[in-house]
Amino acid sequence: MDNYRPVDRNPAPEWYGRLRVQTADLGPARWLTERVPGRDDFGTVAGVAAPGFAAYARVLHPASLNERPVRWTEVAAAYQREVTAGTNWHEVIGADRDYYGAAEHALPGVWDEHPAEGPTPPVVAQALIPILARHTRTSEHCWFGLWHGYGRWDFGRLPSFETPGRDEVLLAGTLADAVSPVSLDEFAELPDLWWPQDRAWCLGGDVDLVSTYVGGSQELIADLLAASELEAHLVAPGDRVG
Repeated sequence: MDNYRPVDRNPAPEWYGRLRVQTADLGPARWLTERVPGRDDFGTVAGVAAPGFAAYARVLHPASLNERPVRWTEVAAAYQREVTAGTNWHEVIGADRDYYGAAEHALPGVWDEHPAEGPTPPVVAQALIPILARHTRTSEHCWFGLWHGYGRWDFGRLPSFETPGRDEVLLAGTLADAVSPVSLDEFAELPDLWWPQDRAWCLGGDVDLVSTYVGGSQELIADLLAASELEAHLVAPGDRVG
């Protein structure tokens, strides 16, 4: 989109990076809100991404050392531990579940910053985009959900749709536009949810998580697991998230 305009707090923003904020028709998100009656996906892989896909992957957000990404397996090896599909970050570093601050846990020469907590970090998003693009016919027409609780922009007055535990503002743009919010602010959150018009896959993240989850075809998930620039594990839709 060439008619990019920066976000303004008042009135409610029309653009979030190059993503257009949808204020009228939330229909493209209806498939995410019409879940099986009585089904509770909260806290599961399917609750973060979406139910109904053939396969799912958990993509770990890297830790860092001097701003260089560090894989969980590198950190775990330094502690003589292993990383599995269900491993939590605090288990990798031997900390309490409610860990705070990197300084008290950092291991010199191995890592000095915890994995980014929240939706997909830009470094992970940049690696995901070309893989996701190969598995949809509509990469130029995608939809995105952004939790309206992120504090730096006023999304509270905009219409939203519900997912398990969250209310999301609907955005539209190309798949490549998913990382455009960083043009507003280097700390701007990327959308929590991404899906193409053909619904070939759905990517989900959350403000409280250090992983991104992707549901899609067996072929897509195999590509994610094989990608050298990603640290990903095969998971099931009902698996609990951290």
